[in-house]
Amino acid sequence: MRASPFVLRVRMRLALSFRDLRYEYIEEEIFGNKSEILLKSNPVYKKVPVLIHNGKPVWESHIIGQFIDEVFGATGPSLLIADPYDRVVARFWAAYIDKVHATMQNTLFRIFIEEF
Repeated sequence: MRASPFVLRVRMRLALSFRDLRYEYIEEEIFGNKSEILLKSNPVYKKVPVLIHNGKPVWESHIIGQFIDEVFGATGPSLLIADPYDRVVARFWAAYIDKVHATMQNTLFRIFIEEF
């Protein structure tokens, strides 16, 4: 789903294309019928994003970013911040944004349910 901040984190900020990697982007309906490939690739959360590399799924946007850096480290500049302290600060803010997004999503869902 294009609007998912987690998909955007991988697709745009971490940009597979940043390293000139070829990939196939498959858009998923997250509020409707989820595809078999998503359900099979992410059986725990059944959410996007999922990166499938050599037939093996990798979940969660921040983990996908780390995976890309580790596997394709020789094909361009690092996606991760080099300085350990700055990297920890970036992880803190990413986790904070994830929590804020989850809170907003839950609140909007409750409002939606109450309206109907």
